[in-house]
Amino acid sequence: IMNALISFAAAVPPIAGPSALVAAVLLGAVFGFLLHRGGVACHKVIVNQFRFRAFTVLKIMLTAIVVGGIGVLALNSAGLANYHIKAANLLGVVLGGGVFGIGMVVLGYCPGTAIAAAAGGSVHALAGLAGALLGGVLYAFSFPWISAKILPIGALGKVRLPDVTGVPAWVWFAGLAIGAVVIFRLIERHERSSSS
Repeated sequence: IMNALISFAAAVPPIAGPSALVAAVLLGAVFGFLLHRGGVACHKVIVNQFRFRAFTVLKIMLTAIVVGGIGVLALNSAGLANYHIKAANLLGVVLGGGVFGIGMVVLGYCPGTAIAAAAGGSVHALAGLAGALLGGVLYAFSFPWISAKILPIGALGKVRLPDVTGVPAWVWFAGLAIGAVVIFRLIERHERSSSS
């Protein structure tokens, strides 16, 4: 399967110039449409994920991670893309993830679903986007302090799990895919037992 994906990726010509802008707009529109169709542009769906009452968000995220991961692996293996690895600053990731998670629970959207919901007419999603822009500005102004005081704590540099463990990337992605299938099965079992 991986060889077929690599062959397909190598056969697709790169998109550049004005065509890239058109492709970005079209893909963005399709992505927004799919977010609405998947139900994750509704704040109740996201909040119910955190309340363990609905698992739509988890299913969509796991699918996106597995498909995207395999796609990136195929593109990288075909020489059509390069990994752009961000530095693993553990304290920064933990604090940022905590702020992101709290904001997602309070607002009921992540940034992408907030944009989709705002495009669908949600006023509180617009308010959340305004807050996100304000937070981005405050982060930019405070970045010198953050880079001096927070980012050095637990800084591992630009590393990947295959580099640290010596286990090939395809094994990590295979494990991720198997883990996703197991989680899907557990969710289905839970949903069946809850509905009966």
